[in-house]
Amino acid sequence: MDTATKNLENDHEYILRLIAVMEIMVLTVSTDLKHIEMVVNLIKNYADGYHHAKEENLLFPLMVEKGFSLEQGPVSVMLHDHEQGRKYVKGMTDEIANFKGGDISALTELYEHMQGYIDLLRAHIGKENNVLFRMADKALTPEEQQKLLKRFKTIEEQDYTNGRLSRFITDIEGLEAIYRG
Repeated sequence: MDTATKNLENDHEYILRLIAVMEIMVLTVSTDLKHIEMVVNLIKNYADGYHHAKEENLLFPLMVEKGFSLEQGPVSVMLHDHEQGRKYVKGMTDEIANFKGGDISALTELYEHMQGYIDLLRAHIGKENNVLFRMADKALTPEEQQKLLKRFKTIEEQDYTNGRLSRFITDIEGLEAIYRG
């Protein structure tokens, strides 16, 4: 049976694939700004704008209704990680602008932000998949899981129409073909 938590785990698979591409970019010192900007766009629009929105606007509030705390514990930790990830993305965006403005040293800072994001998200996804989502599976009834899943599907249909969602996946796959061969 497809569940809301499984839907989120499926998103994680693509986010991890994007992170693997980022890691290769950092290790090979890629200076292809078009690809780096594509990665940042995918993080902003897919990982954060789409995936984290499902968690922050739908799953986490439901978990709070079920007795989970916003001030401490797993939901609080996940929200903190999301904010830390946004700081890394802002750093990436700022350093891209600095590099475009002629500051060659901005690449070093850009790679540091990218590596920070990589490390954060790998650990974060592990915590969500192995801890938070398992707690949600125990706390939510099958009916609540299905209702949440329907709300996720509504977001996909209303906010990500005209192939936008599939375009994110295609872009990740395209970057993989270039960087992972």
